[in-house]
Amino acid sequence: MDVLQLLLMVSIGFVGSFFSGLLGIGGAIISYPMLLFIPPALGVAQFSAQEVSVISMFQVFFASLSGVLAFRKRNGKNSPLIHKGLVRDMGVSILAGSLIGAALSRYLANESINLVYGILAIIAVILMLVKNRGTEAAAGEVAYNRFIAAGAAFVVGIVSGIVGAGGAFILIPIMLTVLKIPTRVTIASSLAIVFISAIGGVIGKLSGGQIPLLPVLYTVIGSVLGAPVGSMVSAKSDVKYLRYGLIVLICATAIKIWSDIL
Repeated sequence: MDVLQLLLMVSIGFVGSFFSGLLGIGGAIISYPMLLFIPPALGVAQFSAQEVSVISMFQVFFASLSGVLAFRKRNGKNSPLIHKGLVRDMGVSILAGSLIGAALSRYLANESINLVYGILAIIAVILMLVKNRGTEAAAGEVAYNRFIAAGAAFVVGIVSGIVGAGGAFILIPIMLTVLKIPTRVTIASSLAIVFISAIGGVIGKLSGGQIPLLPVLYTVIGSVLGAPVGSMVSAKSDVKYLRYGLIVLICATAIKIWSDIL
């Protein structure tokens, strides 16, 4: 791997994890298209959709781990905002789904993986445009339908495992608008749920072999650096306009993906 490719992989990992810390997502919705399109455009690498999903999954794993550690440092190990029952119900389901999705991905053609991402990108844009209706209740006051929570998490886990995502960009709106989970409890609990999803995804990718070790390593380095910076920016600024910019970026990526598919 030459210096330009090294710097590019670190940069992609940094940007993906920066948005992870900024907006509370895993970052794969950003890193997937960057990994797919930027390296070949610059002539430094050409990754297949399967390789991109592997690299993205590792990036999400370390970005979500960084987020969980940062949250525990700020709020303590036994934060009252983390709903243990919700994490258990959704975490087990999303873990099973992500294991299945990650294992299935190695049998899918590149076009099929890109198709899954294209669908996820459209869903992500729609959900990001929907106004969140979460409340500010405490974790102890939360009531939710366990079957809907587990079922939704399982489906999110499967599609996230396929493309190498944690699924937070879909999971958080579901928790807020469908399950009616309070905003602060959603944000705190989703960190743990997405980390569990990433564990399943990484295990699934490792079981499939064909890990591009150096690209993964340098992307992870960027991820570890980017997430804390995103968290600091998020704490000190209004991210509304950056969120709209992210929507435009995802829309443009979805158009590119769909144009290639069709």
